[in-house]
Amino acid sequence: MNGDERRRLNAHNAECDRVRAEREAIEAAAFERWRRGGCDGPIPAPALPDYPPFPDDLRGLTCDARTRAGTPCRRLDLYANGRCKLHGGLSTGPRTTEGKARAALNGHASKRKQSL
Repeated sequence: MNGDERRRLNAHNAECDRVRAEREAIEAAAFERWRRGGCDGPIPAPALPDYPPFPDDLRGLTCDARTRAGTPCRRLDLYANGRCKLHGGLSTGPRTTEGKARAALNGHASKRKQSL
């Protein structure tokens, strides 16, 4: 995946996140109106904005990682960074000095159950 495809995929994901937040706000407002007794009978279905269509030229993108056999990864479920869950990873490890200090203490606690 080149930089332009990754930028366009990130832009599409950001637009989907914006629409998702808008839909959740509309549904929450409709439920709150119903909960307060503003509606008689069943909850009316609010008009929700549609998600943007996925760009056709980005369909079928793969994660571009190489497997142990040397063949390209064929997974199509990509994160926003353009990699799949097997090759992209979500954790980058601790970045701050506090996080690094916490990580350094892993495995050094006593084996007995500690009280909080």
